[in-house]
Amino acid sequence: MSVFSAIIGGVTEPTPWVPPDDLRVSDAERSLVQDRLRRAHDVGQLDLTEFDERVRTVWAARTRGELARITADLPAPPPAPARTGAFSPTPGGVTMRVLTLVWLSVVVVNVTVWGIVSLTVDEPVYPWWLWVAGPTGSVLAVLYAAGIGRPRR
Repeated sequence: MSVFSAIIGGVTEPTPWVPPDDLRVSDAERSLVQDRLRRAHDVGQLDLTEFDERVRTVWAARTRGELARITADLPAPPPAPARTGAFSPTPGGVTMRVLTLVWLSVVVVNVTVWGIVSLTVDEPVYPWWLWVAGPTGSVLAVLYAAGIGRPRR
C-alpha cells in the first residue's frame, strides 16, 4: 500500500457522530443570524448596544449551539409586510404591465436609433423619438391614473 492510498483511506473512514449543537458553522449561517438580529433591532427588540454585542458574538461563534443561544430569548420575527407591485394581478393589471413593457421597449429602440444617428452626423438631429414616446406614454399614464391595473390599497 502506498503512502497516498493510506492518506485516502484515513480520510474516507467514517467520522464519529457529532451532536447538532456541536457542528461548526459557516459564514453563511452567521450572516443569517446577523440578519435575524438586524430585524430584531429594527422592530425594537434590541437596542443598538445589545445588537452590536450580539453581532460580535455571532461572528466569534464556532458552533450551531452558540448561534442558537444568541437568539434564544428573541420572539419570532413579525412577518414581512406584503410587497405590492405597481400593477395588480387582475387582467387589467396584466394588460397594463404588458403594454408598459411594449411601450418601454419601443421607446428604448427609438432612442437608441436616434442616439446612433445623432453621433454619426455632424449636425443636431431633431428628437423625433419624443413623438413615439409622448402620445402613447400619455395614454398609458392616463389609464393608470384612472385606476386601470393599479393595485387596491
